[in-house]
Amino acid sequence: MENEQKAPKNKLLTIMVVLMAVILLAGAVAVVIILKSAGGEAADKEPSIDEVIESSVDIPEMTTNLASDDFIRISFKIQTDSPEAMDEMTKRDFQAKDMIIQKLSEMTADDLKGEAGKQKLTETLKTDLNSIMQDGKVEAVYITSYIIQ
Repeated sequence: MENEQKAPKNKLLTIMVVLMAVILLAGAVAVVIILKSAGGEAADKEPSIDEVIESSVDIPEMTTNLASDDFIRISFKIQTDSPEAMDEMTKRDFQAKDMIIQKLSEMTADDLKGEAGKQKLTETLKTDLNSIMQDGKVEAVYITSYIIQ
């Protein structure tokens, strides 16, 4: 009779131990997930303005003809993802200028009007410049001066 009563107690104790282990495991997994997501947010934060300047290249003002027989005077700042990429872009500035001139020579003054036109130009230049980069990538292209005549 004593053995029959011990068996249910042992079974109940086993179930309780298993449930506690499952709860602890779930808690540990939750803590790991929370810590990893908090660490990921820190890694994804925007760079400071000093870091942006440290990894950016200025393309000085240049003048070229547009397809509409107007001409444009424009300059850019190209933000890269690292100082190494900035060094590469500095060395490739002649290629960047060539790409800019080619893109602008295909555009008309109307193509560049408004925010949408300028946004399209900077996105196109970003994509084209990334195609020649080997040691990093272009994060953004900013127009720093702009005159159409």
